[in-house]
Parts: sequence; C-alpha cells; structure tokens
Amino acid sequence: MGRRRTALVAVALAAVLASVGPSSAALPVSATGPRALGIGDPLYPRLGNPGYDVTAYDIALDYRRADRPLNAVTTIDARATTGLRTINLDFTQGTVRSVSVDGAPAAFTTAHEDLVITPRAKIARGAGFRVTVRHTSDPGDGAGGGWVRTRDGLAMANQADAAHRVFPCNDHPSDKARFIFRVTAPKNLTVVAGGLRTGRVHEGARTTWTYRLAHPMATELAQVSIGRSAVLHRTGPHGLPVRDVVPVADRKKLAKWLARTPGQLAWMEKRVGPYPFEDYGVLISHATTGFELETQTLSLFERGLFIGDEFPRWYVESIMLHELAHQWFGDSVSPRRWSDLWLNEGHATWYEALYAEQYGKASLERRMRLAYEQSDAWRAEGGPPAAPRPAAPGKQIGLFRPIVYDGSALILYALRQRIGRADFERLERQWVVRHRDGVASTADFIRLASEVAGRDLTGFLRAWLYGEKTPKMPGHPGWKPDPVPDARPGAKQGAKPGAKPGAKPATHGPAARHTAKHG
Repeated sequence: MGRRRTALVAVALAAVLASVGPSSAALPVSATGPRALGIGDPLYPRLGNPGYDVTAYDIALDYRRADRPLNAVTTIDARATTGLRTINLDFTQGTVRSVSVDGAPAAFTTAHEDLVITPRAKIARGAGFRVTVRHTSDPGDGAGGGWVRTRDGLAMANQADAAHRVFPCNDHPSDKARFIFRVTAPKNLTVVAGGLRTGRVHEGARTTWTYRLAHPMATELAQVSIGRSAVLHRTGPHGLPVRDVVPVADRKKLAKWLARTPGQLAWMEKRVGPYPFEDYGVLISHATTGFELETQTLSLFERGLFIGDEFPRWYVESIMLHELAHQWFGDSVSPRRWSDLWLNEGHATWYEALYAEQYGKASLERRMRLAYEQSDAWRAEGGPPAAPRPAAPGKQIGLFRPIVYDGSALILYALRQRIGRADFERLERQWVVRHRDGVASTADFIRLASEVAGRDLTGFLRAWLYGEKTPKMPGHPGWKPDPVPDARPGAKQGAKPGAKPGAKPATHGPAARHTAKHG
C-alpha cells in the first residue's frame, strides 16, 4: 500500500559529524564526477543501481532515543553483474563515517540520493564483494517515510522509496536479498523485526536483539520496531509461529483482534496455498500514519484502527486480511517494476473484498460494479492500472491511487468472468508457487493466465491493463462507466465502491489514501 515519501528532517547531530557528501578522504570518482544511476524504472528513475545483485544485508543499529540519529553499520554482500570501478548505493538522511570494500578502506562521495563508492581495485564481473558502511540513521520527524516515530519509540514504513532513508541499499524491489537485523536498545524496551529472533544478549543497561529473515526480501518491506511493547505468541496453521507486537497498555484491548490471525491464515491458505514465510504477526503501533503496511512477516497497523467503534468489525478484519494477502502478493512475489504495483494491490484488494463479502455481507458484485462505474475516471486521473503516471515530485504517495486498488481488483474480476472460477483459482495458486521468493511482471501474469486458461489472453488482458477506457465487462452487458463520475449527491471524489454517499474519508487501511470509509 501507498506511503508518504517526502524527505525526512535532519537533526542536530549533522552539525557535529561530517555531513553526507564528499569527505576529506573521498577521491574523485571519474573525470565527470559522481552521478546517480538508477535502473531505469520510469516511476522511480533514480531508485536501484545497475551492475550488481545484492545477496544479503546485515544491519546493526544502536538506538538511544527516538529523536536522535541511530549509530549504524550496514554490511552488504553482493555479486557483480558487470565490471565495477564504482559502486552506487541508494542512501540519504544520514551521515556516512567510513566505507570499506572487502575490508579495505574505500573512497566515497554522494550524488543526489546515491552514495558513490570507489574501491581500491576494479571488481570483476561475476565476483562477490562485501561493502561495509558506518553511518547514522536519522528518524527526523518521521513524516517522510523510512522511520516512523511512535509514542514510545520507532517503527519502519519504507514503501515505496524510503528504505534508503534508513540504511544504504539497492532500494528497488527487483533486487531482493536475505536480511539480518542486530539492534541494541535500552533494556527496558522491546525490539522486534521481521523474521525469527535468533539472539538476545543483555549487557549492562542495554540489550542487543538479533533477527534473521529466512527468505529474500525487498528493501521496502523491512521492519524494525523499538518501544515499550508486549510480544504475544500463538500458533497458526501447521504449527506456524504467530507473534504480535502491541503497546503494553493495550494488550487486553487488542486481544480480540489478534485472535483473528490464525483463522485468517487458514482462510488465505485455502484459496492460494501455503503461507510462504517462516512466521507472521501484526505490529500495532501507537502512531498516526494514515496507512497500514505489509512489511514482510510483520504487518504494520495504526493503533487507532482497532481502538473505539469508528469502524465495523468486518471492515477492520478485512483490512487485516488485505495486509496478510500481501505476504503472498507483493512480498513473496514482488513487482519487477513499480508499474507492476497493480499485481500487489489488486490481489490484496481482491481477497479483502472476498473476505468482506463472506464476513460482512458486503457484496463483491456490487463493489465491482461501482468500481466499474468509476474506472474510466480513475484511469483519466492516474493512468491505466499497469501504466500508472508518476507521482508528483515530493508526493510519492500519489502513486497509490484508486486505480491500483479497486480498479485493479476489477481486472481480476473480469478475468474470472472470462475464464471461469476454476481456472482463475488455479491461476492464483500457480502464480504464487511459480514466482515464490522472486519478482514477476505484468507480462509474466499475462503469460501464465494464458497457459492456465489454454488460450491466448494477451489482447483481453492488455485492454484491461493498458487501455485508457475500461473494456466491456464479461457477463455484465448492462454495466456502464459513469459518464459523470462521483456526481451522485453526497459522493466523494474517488469514493470507494460500497461506501455510503457522504461518508467521511477513511484514515485507515488500504483505502485510506483515496476512499470514503465503509459504513
């Protein structure tokens, strides 16, 4: 789901340490100077870096207070895909103290939001290498993505382009890697990260916590929580460890919501197959973000979604299910390019809608019909589902528009109408198996859909995915795009299919960026 992506605010430590930029030890990188590279993603042209594949990150963080930069050491193992005289990493919002490559000091400088490193010797194509960066990681005010300030500490929200505001990395979902987090914090705080805990060492007034993810992960999905938290353990299907992280004071209030997770895991497994990771849980933070986030194995939620009676129970549970569905669609199978985002959000919204229909009596067909009526307007506003327009500068959350949520779930509904329920469900299962722990594109989805259906669906799907206008809905000749979208009395611009006219805008869930809340 969409996230804020404006720059964080630097804090006072920058005045004490050498600022990010050419250090006194840095050497010229080339005759023309260093430059930001990127891998050519049209939506985020400066994200990611060519010339290597990262295989592993080992990130050590030293936390003192939420309003102070953390001291950090990020170690990156990678393999060169071409000869490298310089290595670009995405990094900003911190101070670089030193860099080494394979243990030898390396010169470094910056270009835009790239850290440009010059090793002592050229790295040969196919060679493995290790980069170690000693730096700070600055939470700032938590308003621009990356670190999120909670009432008692920090959490992470890196989607889509903010992981490099926390640690140096190849910040694009196409380069997934294994992760280890080692976080040292005051002993009265609890640290939880994605994956399984592999160590906890007390030393005086401080404790070091170590977590390891067993499966590759995109940088945008990293999660570290530091605060006064309770960690609650239970068991999911097939003995799967389930651990939830909540504010200590809210443990009892949140119990009824946390109890839903094992059943939701079983519900998803019945539809798409085995859960793809080593554990799962929800992280409920005492923070105001305006969104929830599918961080791998530990989904991030705002406390306010669960406290009080503002939202119907079925709606809250459907938002929980949305983030869980992302563990298959977006986390295990990640987008090759950000234009493939519809594969993440369309699928998560699809299963959210199926769950809401079963448990909240919220008709899927009615929701899809109302989405169909608004689809032309959504396409005009943000582009077709698989060719979205870039967000405005400094407004990266703008990429997460209605067209990638209900507008993309609508494509899955059309596909099911075209090929039938049995083939559609077989496609869904094969998709998550074939691309598990990897990345996949829209072209990959079209290819597999055609294979499963036994006929070429290229023309049908490309019209839905890339057309400026919404195609005819199979099986529903009476459905028509609304000629004057959202002109109905009381309706809000971009109101979610199924929302009540005049409903107040939601502040939670995948719909929160563009919808009116369910009543």
